[in-house]
Amino acid sequence: MTVIKSIDIISWAKIHALFGIIIGLVYGIFFAILGVMVGVRHEMFGLEALGLVSIILFPIIFAIMAFICGAIMAFLYNIFADKFGGVVVTLAEK
Repeated sequence: MTVIKSIDIISWAKIHALFGIIIGLVYGIFFAILGVMVGVRHEMFGLEALGLVSIILFPIIFAIMAFICGAIMAFLYNIFADKFGGVVVTLAEK
């Protein structure tokens, strides 16, 4: 068995940021579709542009938030792993 004693904060935050980009892109596409549908239905053409901008903004916002949360989580893990022990991982060779 192997124990993870500490996690590099920046590398963990980068991985979280990548997940944030993916999730933000999914939400951005959803809001773009929703914006186009509502904009056409109610003849509010500004919503179409706002929906398309969400495809760009949401991944950026989600990446920043995920990076910060990932850094905090890794920092807290390092503190708690010292006091209570790290996560035990069983590795097997193939």
